[in-house]
Amino acid sequence: MKLWRDLRPVIVPFLAAEPGRLALGAAMAALTVLMGMALLGLSGWFITATAIAGLNALTAIRFDVFMPSAGIRLLALGRTASRYGERLVTHDATFAVLAALRERLFRGWARPDAARQLLARPARLLFRLTADIDALESLYLRMLVPGGAALGAALFAGIVLGFMSPWMGVALALWLIGAGWGIALLAAARAQPAAVRRAQAMEALRARAVDLMAGQTDLVMAGRIDAQREALAAADRHLAQADLVLNRLEAGTGMAYGMAGTLTLAVVLIAAGWLVGEGSIGAPAAALALLVALTAVEPFAALRRGALEAGRALLAARRLAPRMAQQEAQVSAVTGMPGEGHALQLTGATAAHPGSRTAALHKVSLILSAGERVALIGPSGAGKSTLLAALTGELPLQSGSVLVQPHCLLTQRTELFQDSLRDNLRLADPDADDAQIWSALQAAGLAQEVKAMASGLDTRLGEGGLGLSGGQSRRLALARLLLRNVPFWLMDEPTEALDTATAHDVLQRLEVEAAGRTLLIATHLRREAALADRLVCMKEGRISVNLKRGTPAFDAALSTLRPD
Repeated sequence: MKLWRDLRPVIVPFLAAEPGRLALGAAMAALTVLMGMALLGLSGWFITATAIAGLNALTAIRFDVFMPSAGIRLLALGRTASRYGERLVTHDATFAVLAALRERLFRGWARPDAARQLLARPARLLFRLTADIDALESLYLRMLVPGGAALGAALFAGIVLGFMSPWMGVALALWLIGAGWGIALLAAARAQPAAVRRAQAMEALRARAVDLMAGQTDLVMAGRIDAQREALAAADRHLAQADLVLNRLEAGTGMAYGMAGTLTLAVVLIAAGWLVGEGSIGAPAAALALLVALTAVEPFAALRRGALEAGRALLAARRLAPRMAQQEAQVSAVTGMPGEGHALQLTGATAAHPGSRTAALHKVSLILSAGERVALIGPSGAGKSTLLAALTGELPLQSGSVLVQPHCLLTQRTELFQDSLRDNLRLADPDADDAQIWSALQAAGLAQEVKAMASGLDTRLGEGGLGLSGGQSRRLALARLLLRNVPFWLMDEPTEALDTATAHDVLQRLEVEAAGRTLLIATHLRREAALADRLVCMKEGRISVNLKRGTPAFDAALSTLRPD
């Protein structure tokens, strides 16, 4: 029961993603096995019966060779078609299920504080999204499908032999199920520790290889490059040791199934010979019984791979289950659209950073009219960026409510990906055509520089936007913002780290493009706050004062900010 509770959040979505195709694939796998058994059994019966009929001219003339031969051809063609269809359906269904699980897992991560978690543990989360999801294919392809096919083979063999002798049919079916599944369960239990160690070693190997490649400059400067290489080699040794144990278990499991098959064949041979001697069955029926018994063990041998991978699949399921089961956090915050004429209505907002018991925002209330431009000012640590994170849902509220128009956030960092310029911009609007992209680049002051590049919009950027200067990266971020057609822009120090000339150019373009939109800018720079109609001063997670443009207090507060 505990195992089912642990795995239910993964197993249920897995089976519910493509129930029809999963069931069809399993049925076709069982049909393929049964047609193979019937083909071999009928062929053995036909050969034996033909040989016996040929001993006498009269029986040879009367013997019908057409129906059995037609049945053999039908089974041969049917088995080939069924095998092809089974592989096609099972693998297609599995890939569709894994894609659905990846999407579900990824959407589960796209929640408040997801970016911070990803930055803190990128290798682990990537491993969950790739290797752990891939490991789940064993649950279906190498456990459920072969297990069902093996059960069908045992029952079919029992039924066939049951027509010859009921006790022999029942005994064979029970023996096949007990021995076939018993060997698989024993192998799975013995392989689980090694499978878990292999999974952990593979995860460590990948993480350390990424660390070595991405941080080699820092490692060399710190004198830790040799230590990192040794850590990588140690992970590789652990992986090799786990592989050795699993290979030995696979060989042992194969030997166990071979012995079970030989024992099964010997016992059925003795029983069939006794029945022939008693006159209960003829030689063709005895050949049929032997060949059916011989083929009945083979489907159980297919469980060997699944038994060895069961530990890895169960580990992956246990690690993914909490994420799959996690529901949207129920907080007291209420989200929705603000009233008419307003862009933002924030009431009594209290929030704390993950892992901290100290509130970063203390019952903050703020109202912005549609089209208003407001600058959040205050010393570092006052809560400006935290407030933006709460408004965008990056930081969940512990209490209070937020009603906000459709919006987007321009953060302090410019997040660019190892992709083309075009696709980096289309993150803001996947449907944007080249004309819209060039218009945004023109408005951001980057169009001429992109046109001067050999590949234009197809220019490939390196990791983190490598290949662009700081000013170009910021302008690209501005162009991406311009492509996002929403009425409310939130910006966190949009021109920080830019030189004065570039910063003023970006702000001038931003002011033009922001016409009619609501702006909320978190800043400590005078040039950015000068765009605002109102200054909201924050201190220790609280709003201390609101200052409107045109008042002496507004000008005094503006003069205290850092100049260019």
